[in-house]
Amino acid sequence: METLTTVAALRERVRAWQTEGLRVGFVPTMGFLHAGHGSLMALARPRCDRLVVSIFVNPLQFGPNEDLSRYPRDLAGDERLCAAEGVDVVFAPTDFYPPDRATTVAVAGLTEGLCGAARPGHFDGVTTVVARLFGVVQPQLAVFGEKDFQQLAVIRRMTTDLGLPVEIVGGPLIRDPDGLAMSSRNTYLSADERSRALSLSAALRAVVNAATAGERDVDTLRAAGRAALQVDRLDYFEIVDPGTLAPLATLDRPARVLVAGWIGRTRLIDNMAVPWI
Repeated sequence: METLTTVAALRERVRAWQTEGLRVGFVPTMGFLHAGHGSLMALARPRCDRLVVSIFVNPLQFGPNEDLSRYPRDLAGDERLCAAEGVDVVFAPTDFYPPDRATTVAVAGLTEGLCGAARPGHFDGVTTVVARLFGVVQPQLAVFGEKDFQQLAVIRRMTTDLGLPVEIVGGPLIRDPDGLAMSSRNTYLSADERSRALSLSAALRAVVNAATAGERDVDTLRAAGRAALQVDRLDYFEIVDPGTLAPLATLDRPARVLVAGWIGRTRLIDNMAVPWI
């Protein structure tokens, strides 16, 4: 495994692979990697000949009052995890955006609710960085985690709308043994905050359990879930169509329940599939 830090160096490596007809897989990350990221690499590895993992804390997707400066970083630890998962190249760019960048990629509709409403401009930053990464890495396959369920839907739409020749694969959400969804931001939590953070997954399970028992009214399902929450501030708790992300009034199809809330100074997200039949 090697670590490349410039766009030019990565492009040179990718061109060499292309001349050999090799299939390139890609897992984009912001670093401070954990087993959830490792599961995405493990999903990509047998589907490609060469695997690239990017490590780049993208400033475009952070708002003015968000945690860009304190976002955790550990490149040496990230490299160890990548090597263990059989990654060929870690791309940790120091020159990623051109200084005169004038282009923003935006997806309408899917970005307007949920995290898009709570974090204005966030998804424009996500789609802009992913579009540029796709242009630089030129993968045939890219894996994104279902933990960021809205992000996955947005990336799929962007890729389709722009006709990008990249297969988008969704990787299952990975949890710690206590049920907390794995996140680089979990490191911010104190012991008490982590205990309260478990209420997010408990709230999701309450919805799933009620739906499994036959409840179909979405307001009733949401109330059952929200009663379990112990957050300091709730951004949203919604049951949506998994394709369009439109809120549902009645559980008349497979659905997804999504939550975003603050525990102290840390914003956490989680989601689960909701059974229908």
